[in-house]
Amino acid sequence: MLSWCLNGVYLLVLMLATPWLAYRRIAQKKPVAGLRGKLTGQITRQHPDRPCVWFHAVSVGEVLQLPTLIGDFVATHPHHEIVITTTTSTGFDVARQKFPQHTIAFWPFDFTWAVTRALRTVRAEMVVLVELELWPNFLLAAKSLSVPVVLINGRISANSFRGYQRLRSLWKRVLPALARCAVQTDEYAERLIALGVPSNRVTVTGNIKFDRVQSNRRNPKTEQLRQFFGIADNELVFIAGSTQETEESAAIATWESLRTEFPQLRLILVPRHKERFEDVARLVASRGHNVLRRSRVEGLGSKVEGQKKDPPPSSSDPQPSTLSPQPILLLDTLGELGACWGLADVAFVGGSLTNRGGQNMLEPAGYGAAVLFGPNTRNFKDIVEQLLARNAARVVQNGDELTTTVDQLLQDVEERHRMGHAAREFVQTQQGATAKTLAVMAEVTLTTIRAAA
Repeated sequence: MLSWCLNGVYLLVLMLATPWLAYRRIAQKKPVAGLRGKLTGQITRQHPDRPCVWFHAVSVGEVLQLPTLIGDFVATHPHHEIVITTTTSTGFDVARQKFPQHTIAFWPFDFTWAVTRALRTVRAEMVVLVELELWPNFLLAAKSLSVPVVLINGRISANSFRGYQRLRSLWKRVLPALARCAVQTDEYAERLIALGVPSNRVTVTGNIKFDRVQSNRRNPKTEQLRQFFGIADNELVFIAGSTQETEESAAIATWESLRTEFPQLRLILVPRHKERFEDVARLVASRGHNVLRRSRVEGLGSKVEGQKKDPPPSSSDPQPSTLSPQPILLLDTLGELGACWGLADVAFVGGSLTNRGGQNMLEPAGYGAAVLFGPNTRNFKDIVEQLLARNAARVVQNGDELTTTVDQLLQDVEERHRMGHAAREFVQTQQGATAKTLAVMAEVTLTTIRAAA
């Protein structure tokens, strides 16, 4: 009865959203990716004869947590097929790029018929949910079909916890369907237990995001980007990554203010969403600057958008005394930001001067960059608190303060290096959650085998 009541609510929401979805499809040319599969639960496995584990990652951030975990799992289970689902189209694209050897599909809508068909088709030994992607009908269907569901790298913010509490009676019936929960902190563990997860199924493993963080700036992917963008070793790099609207303008304004004082300063912009790549390229051009785009050129020496071709100088022409201004660099590809942070001397992490709630600042911290972010970082509250407690990052309240702070850090080399060293040291001391998470998954697998025997 509960499942069909939920179906009714979902259908009502879908009906209300239909005009907006139609507008996106017709006017904005943005159809819902994978709509048929999401509605029907159709997932086609590449190797249906093999045992299978199903990993679900909502979007890009969750997908990028999986390579080390899946790699280590496959190393000990080489005959298992891996199915990876995502909710967003960007997550789907990155998953296909990162895991071409595995089955990639869209997560089904939480209708009873869709989730039941998906579970019966995939026939997974275990479903692994990344962070906090809890859907009632899916959990109830998995329990009915005796498919263990494991939550890994679990987190539940204060705001989410308050929202779940409003439906506590629902979640107390649903959450016991979780076989195990591997969570990041004691605080998150207490919240899940309060909502109805049995305490003996909750284990604090730490945050697997730390384990995938690089610290070697000379890794091949970062070096490839350095060569591509033509960044010399003696140049300073300011990166504004995972940015949203208005944050790119603030970063450009900072670079414009400082490039006379620091002519060796390069700016790299990395918008959070691929839908904004073109808008940001136009923004750079509207400010009168050339832009070098990762997606549009073959490499160093290729065409720079907005750059005018000068006639070749004759032997009588005086040689210019200074080089022409360097272009603004635009990383308009998916899945390369992690490597790009390795170029940064100063790193501004976006989604933090807006209401987004911040983006992952661990990657620039791991490389030892001087990390900056705005005041709105609720999605990374614990990490922010620990970085600030170690004086390993700074908060900037607005664009003007961003300019002032970058200026200070460029001038004070010792302070910039101290911040970077403290950030890298913090990341390295937190690593080890992947092994603990795999141990939790192994316990569930062993329990399932014993139950089937």
